[in-house]
Parts: sequence; structure tokens; C-alpha cells
Amino acid sequence: MKTLGLVVGAMMLVPSMAQAAFSLDSRYNDADGDLVADIPTDASQLKDPSTLVFAYTPVEDPAVYADAWSDFLDYLAEKTGKKVQFFPVQSNAAQIEAMRAGRLHIAGFNTGSNPLAVACAGYRPFTMMAAADGSYGYEMEIITYPGSGIDKVEDIKGKEMAFTSETSNSGFKAPSAILKADYDMVAGTDFTPEFSGKHDNSILGVANHDYVAAAVANSVMGRMEDRGVIEADQIKTLYTSQTFPTTSYGVAYNLTPELQARIKDAFMSFPWEGSSLAAEFSESGEAQFVPISFQKEWEVIRKIDDANNVQYNCR
Repeated sequence: MKTLGLVVGAMMLVPSMAQAAFSLDSRYNDADGDLVADIPTDASQLKDPSTLVFAYTPVEDPAVYADAWSDFLDYLAEKTGKKVQFFPVQSNAAQIEAMRAGRLHIAGFNTGSNPLAVACAGYRPFTMMAAADGSYGYEMEIITYPGSGIDKVEDIKGKEMAFTSETSNSGFKAPSAILKADYDMVAGTDFTPEFSGKHDNSILGVANHDYVAAAVANSVMGRMEDRGVIEADQIKTLYTSQTFPTTSYGVAYNLTPELQARIKDAFMSFPWEGSSLAAEFSESGEAQFVPISFQKEWEVIRKIDDANNVQYNCR
């Protein structure tokens, strides 16, 4: 298995092979024990920017999601009295570094990058999208294409398999743990790993026969089918996981408490019906934002990190 070493600017994010309890970087405090950075009590450390920068998790075509988020960002501007800028990010590592450096104030971080964003960037997640009945989440699928010669997961042995990035839960961490535990298959030994960078890239790669197999989030695949980017008959599913929490949304720890409260209120009170968010996400079932906690909803993801012997150190 490839070890993770992401160098972004002056920050290096490297997993230790020793298992340990989840902890924050030394620059952050967690006096209440909820596993996320406390808001500073020293007023000189608080930020109240005139323009709020928002980033959605990296996707194939950021312009599509700039449009999808437009109604919400207008509502956020109204609720906070601030200008709001959509910032298209190209990778999970760049998104985390932007928040750590103070250039990103509000973000949607994908499932697998949440522990790294919380530990190393002072990210405070508080909500995720859910269906009208409050249900939420997605599954990791291992996929191939019809006619690939792969009929079951074990047939991937000796071949190449696409992952997205080392920080992705469904694109790397969960399938790595499952392949090892359930199929005794290890990347680099039993098959050759390739990294596409994004779920969209992996899905398109399989649909176009560039990758013979890939691990992806089925929520992304569903939205690509809804938009006509791929057809359902281009994909063959070999494995479907348990349900995982989906993208979380939250803020940088050092925004003023009042601003954090207004941002949170904007998410929780946003009127979905008829909005650009509803147009983009309703086909996959999302209809509202619901409250979450990193401590509770991300427990299964931290366990997957433990199974992969991953502990994030920030330096």
C-alpha cells in the first residue's frame, strides 16, 4: 500500500504507523473533549473577515457546483451581512491547507478528509445534507465495466485499480481496509493502485475503459448519471459497503463566535424548495441540512483510519 505523504506549501501531512487516539494539532485546544478545535477565548486570535470564502469538496467540474451553490451563497451573504466568494479547489490537500492558512472560512469536506481537516486545519463541522426524513449517507462501491473480465472482487488481483486520493474515505481508506480484511488483498502486492484525484475521474475512467476497476462514492456516480455524464449500463458494481456519512459542512475554528452562529443559522434555515441546491441534489435524495457532530457521526471513519494504521500528524 502506498503511504500518504502530501506536501502542500510548507505543510506536510504524514500518517504514523502507530495506532493512537484521535488528537488535534498542538496549535488547537479541545477543552470540552468533543474532538474539534475550541473557539479561541483570546479576542486577538479571532477573525471577522469582510468576505467569506466557501469551498465545496473537489469535483470534476467546479463550475457546475458554483451554480448549484449560488442560491445558498446568496442566502449566506444575507444572513451574515458579508460578501461571499465561491472558491473552486483542485484537491483535498489544497482545501485543507487553505483553511489551515486562514484563506478558507467555510467548507464542505468529503467524508475521508474530515479527520485530517479537523486535526490539522481547525475545521469545525456541524452539518451535512440529508433526505426529508433525516436519513443520510452514501456507500462505497467497487466498480468495473461490462466485458472487463472481472466478475468478482477477487478478479482484481494482478490488475490495476483506481483510487481517488489518500484522504478519501470511499476513494481509498475504506476500500483499502475492506480489501485487506475481507479479501486478503493489499495494494502494491496483489494489485497495482492508481490515483485519479477525484471520484468523477475514476468513474469516467471506468466508463471509458481507462481503468479496469475503481473504488468510488455511489452518491457522486448517481449525480453523474442524473446529469447524463455517464450511463448506468457503462458501470458494473462488484461490491457495495455499509452506509457512511457524507460531506460535512463547517467553519474555521477562529471565526468570531457570533459569525460562526450566523453561518450555522444560514445552513439550518436555508429554504431548499425551488433552490439551485435542490435542483442539483434532490435526485440523490438530499432535501435539508441536519446537525451532526464529528465525535459521533465520524466514529466509523476514525475506526477505518485505525484499521489502516493511520494517525495524522501535522507539521
